[in-house]
Amino acid sequence: MSEKTQSFQHHTAWSPLFHFVATPIVLLNVFIAIRHAWYVGSRYAWWNVVFAVGVAAGIFVSRLMVLAVQDRLIRLEMRLRLRELLPAASHADILRLTVRQMVGLRFAGDAELPELMRRVLKGELADQKAIKAAIKDWQADWQRA
Repeated sequence: MSEKTQSFQHHTAWSPLFHFVATPIVLLNVFIAIRHAWYVGSRYAWWNVVFAVGVAAGIFVSRLMVLAVQDRLIRLEMRLRLRELLPAASHADILRLTVRQMVGLRFAGDAELPELMRRVLKGELADQKAIKAAIKDWQADWQRA
């Protein structure tokens, strides 16, 4: 049995219950409610549209909240990791990194992380995708939301 690997090309995390069950059902429900209200036209049918949109909004907002918490944890983890790897003089530079930059850097191994951070702060690696593409020693993260 082959072991799963993670790399720049294959690191997207899918949540099957959210992406393949809840999202399609909720979106289909919104479309069905709109179609039904359009043909029936009753107040109750239009209320079902409002309710369906509210449920959809709740599902999507809950996903955004999970991702926001994950980003906060990544920021904390990366600050701790960088404080261990860098000299004390570099600690001010850690605070200059954005959350998006830290999200990109988190897949880098300890040996290459300080150099990648330096390149990010110099502006050589502009966005999360460029940071991830520059990583040579990819450290998999299997506990993402």
